[in-house]
Amino acid sequence: MKMDLNSDLGESFGAWRMGDDAAMLDIVSSANVACGFHAGDPAGMLATLRAAKARGVVVGAHVAYRDLSGFGRRNMDVASGDLVADVIYQIGALQGLAQAAGTSVQYVKPHGALYNTIAQDKRQAMDVINAIKAINPKLVLMALAGAPLIAWARDAGLCVVAEAFADRGYTPDGALVSRREPGAVLHDENLIAQRMLTLVREGVIEAVDGSLVRVEADSICVHGDSPGAVAIARNIRQRFEQEGVQIASFVETAP
Repeated sequence: MKMDLNSDLGESFGAWRMGDDAAMLDIVSSANVACGFHAGDPAGMLATLRAAKARGVVVGAHVAYRDLSGFGRRNMDVASGDLVADVIYQIGALQGLAQAAGTSVQYVKPHGALYNTIAQDKRQAMDVINAIKAINPKLVLMALAGAPLIAWARDAGLCVVAEAFADRGYTPDGALVSRREPGAVLHDENLIAQRMLTLVREGVIEAVDGSLVRVEADSICVHGDSPGAVAIARNIRQRFEQEGVQIASFVETAP
């Protein structure tokens, strides 16, 4: 058994510190690095990329709506021309920094509101898909497991990795519980590790109502900005290793 473990990193901005990138990079196999639109400044992004390179962690572009003050978590109705250009711009910026750090961008994972919107909204989804194809059609798209986006992207010729969330609650229909609702964010690291082990073994996650939701995922995310994120990720890794589950990126080897 094998599973990718990813986290959203590079999200500090100036004097504002977010998460513990160094600690998380010792645990995860893939790093979704902020590209400056929802979080991240160039110096911090470069430092995270260098640290990922040193640890052999695969790097992805964590693209978002242009929303620093809202941390990319506010829904936006962005015109297609603007959204396509914004995604190309963010990937290109991270590619340049990655090259300077001696690594390269291997995949794209949209962030926050953009991630949730394109899971269901075909117009914005196609904007992101077309942006990825325009800059590098070999980039992998990471998307919410079970979302219509996965079929749209594959039909457009992209390679797609389906993702589950370790520290988020699920509704009975397989969507993420809104952050405005109770049970949206999970904190018990032992419970989270057991949930993810069940996911790997049985392909199901317990929803907020106690029902089991089938989730086919090739990657598990631990949000870097969640309280106790490092402990949660470390506990997952330790539990997986104890149970014979290999933590490895969906990319064969980190460049």
